[in-house]
Amino acid sequence: MSMTSPPRYDCPFCKIVRGEAPADVVHEWSDALAFVPLNPVTPGHVLVIPRVHVADVGHDPEVSAAAMRRAAELAADTFCNVITSRGSAATQTVFHLHYHVVPRRPGDALSLPWDVR
Repeated sequence: MSMTSPPRYDCPFCKIVRGEAPADVVHEWSDALAFVPLNPVTPGHVLVIPRVHVADVGHDPEVSAAAMRRAAELAADTFCNVITSRGSAATQTVFHLHYHVVPRRPGDALSLPWDVR
């Protein structure tokens, strides 16, 4: 790897960004991707991730803010929860910053946090 090459991370979301893992991508920007998670909790649930590897919302405020802007764009036309977690104690399971945009409907009976087990 040359000194100018970005570091190569082996996390599942980095693999999606590089096109090495499948994903149902619903929106792309120059700095972020939105895709359907493996187990969406409501119809329309998507994850928004930065194209660069940042472990969580606390590691790089500029990248976090840029990815949140993209999540906000998707959230603008729906009632929803926009959620991120930092660390395993906060239920983070993939250590690449991601925002859940979870559309909500009256009576959908989704209680938060949802149980992923």
